[in-house]
Amino acid sequence: MFGKLSLSAIPFGNTIAMSAVSGALVLALVILAMITYYGRWTYLWKEWLTSVDHKRIGVMYIILALVMLLRGFSDAILMRLQQAMAAGTSHGFLHSGHFDQIFSAHGSIMMIFMAMPFLVGLMNIAVPQQIGARDVAFPFMNALSFWLTAAAALLVMVSLGVGEFSQAGWFGYAPLTELQYSPGSGVDYWIWSFQIAGIGSLMTGINFIVTILKMRAPGMNLMRMPIFVWTTLFTNVLMIFAFPVLTVALALITFDRYLGMHFFTNTLGGNPMLYVNLFWIWGHPEVYILILPAFGVFSEVVATFSGKRLFSYRSLVYATGAITVLSFSVWLHHFFTMGAGADVNAVFGIATMLIAIPTGVKTFNWLFTMYRGRIRFTTPMYWTLGFLTTFAIGGMTGVLVSLPPADFVLHNSLFLVAHFHNVLIPGSLFGFFAGYVYWFPKVTGFPLNEMWGKRAFWCWMIGFYLAIMPLYVLGLMGMPRRMEHYANLAWQPYLVVAAIGTAVILLGIIFQITQLAVSIRQRHDTRDLTGDHWNGRTLEWATSSPPAIYNFAIIPIVHDIDAFEDMKEKGIAYTRPERYHDILIPRNTSKGFISGALAFVFGFSMVWYIWWLAILSAIGILFTVIARSMDDDVEYIIPAAEVERIEDERHRKFPSIASDSPA
Repeated sequence: MFGKLSLSAIPFGNTIAMSAVSGALVLALVILAMITYYGRWTYLWKEWLTSVDHKRIGVMYIILALVMLLRGFSDAILMRLQQAMAAGTSHGFLHSGHFDQIFSAHGSIMMIFMAMPFLVGLMNIAVPQQIGARDVAFPFMNALSFWLTAAAALLVMVSLGVGEFSQAGWFGYAPLTELQYSPGSGVDYWIWSFQIAGIGSLMTGINFIVTILKMRAPGMNLMRMPIFVWTTLFTNVLMIFAFPVLTVALALITFDRYLGMHFFTNTLGGNPMLYVNLFWIWGHPEVYILILPAFGVFSEVVATFSGKRLFSYRSLVYATGAITVLSFSVWLHHFFTMGAGADVNAVFGIATMLIAIPTGVKTFNWLFTMYRGRIRFTTPMYWTLGFLTTFAIGGMTGVLVSLPPADFVLHNSLFLVAHFHNVLIPGSLFGFFAGYVYWFPKVTGFPLNEMWGKRAFWCWMIGFYLAIMPLYVLGLMGMPRRMEHYANLAWQPYLVVAAIGTAVILLGIIFQITQLAVSIRQRHDTRDLTGDHWNGRTLEWATSSPPAIYNFAIIPIVHDIDAFEDMKEKGIAYTRPERYHDILIPRNTSKGFISGALAFVFGFSMVWYIWWLAILSAIGILFTVIARSMDDDVEYIIPAAEVERIEDERHRKFPSIASDSPA
């Protein structure tokens, strides 16, 4: 009845795993008890768990990302401690199988369950407000995408205490993921968590492309869109082209494992290299899916806190488009060492070097925007400047390993690990943190504490250099990646420094938590929210902080690339409209939450071969979505009189550039 599931699946003998599970359960019980004590269940259900409001879905995405950041970073701490200790006769505190699970979980979580929710959360919060829309094109699909992502993340978390996670790396190379080499539940957890999250991401891509192309405010043609909207558009184009490839690759692995097929086996006609190609056709565009939204955030931050228009707006747009196209032409550099041949390697090496050109264009755009600007060194600007200096180093090492001869030497070493983190941490995570701080006042109505934010930044910055730069040296010294034990004692001092760097980053995370707690206690301090100092330079200025559920009582008309700067230059003040109109708003629904819960049950059932439960949950998802499509009360009307009352109250209560003259 329960398939392969039994009590033996719970790793009672693994002290680390059981301690983590116990701590997570205690924390969850405390949170549930507090919600019950304060009587907030009804509020949470009606206003959040069933919400289709893009702003609240964006907040939930970011909360999920931050939770998974803590989990993924805890894996990083364990890896760094193990490698700092496991030298010579000492074997550390992790056995090889557990270490393999940790680095597989770390990569999977950080790429799919931390970075992806973070960027989609920022898109949800900012994009509709920047283009003058009241919501995304398909609000229910937006909620469903979130709950599928949350279900997949929960599946990864459950693997910690029921069964195991994959030991085949976050990339799941065949034949390691075949049943012969991974007979346990780990690879199945990896497959179904990626598959469910991937479907959610594909729906997100469709949703935002339609939103941007079809729901812009009057006068906002494509070349008047904010840069963050452009990077979001290109990101979602990448998503709808790349994620179906991952879906197919995972489906073929599933056929191999569940039905005894041989797509990626070493025998009976299978070809493991087919999987490697399919994975990286998705995997390299995925890197730019993570980085491009951060580039959009940096563009918004630089313009706002330099008090200037972006330098050469058009070149930024064209550079983003060039990166989008080229990102699909470089996937083979991820396996230069696997015998594709000199001609093929040369073509992909040249393409890899070419992609550095539009990236460099963007860097000079940001630098020239700051040149002679009235720069204000706020926390988002700190993250931006930290990115510019650090990402340049990662970019240079990327050009180095784009050369096939150099890659042959460095590919399986820690040099590649250092390069990958040197690009993705400043290139995406620093941007997401900048966006988190930058748009936090727009979401909540109060800013995050600057002092604690800057302390967190410096811990991240210093810790990053301590944690990553020694890995470059170790790679040049010949240390292979993914080693849980080594005999060469000359490597140990560098790994100890890397472990110290990880501890400094942990201090930065603690400071970020402190920043949030202090800011909530000081939430009535809104002095930084008015005027040109903090508000975005796009249509965000026309909404209160936080916005009403419908964002715009009157959809604004756009006359220039930079709507805010245009009104400032013309001395146009915000004027209260003569009359308001009825507004149609999507109604909240529980069907997104229910579909996500059923998706989790389906994934868990497939992992443990509980076929009857898998069939029932799949049918449940199908009927839930069909039932949503047949709902009669999908939308409701806010009468014009109610809109007027809400607007008057919000402009009295919440600060907004709309209540001041841009002049």
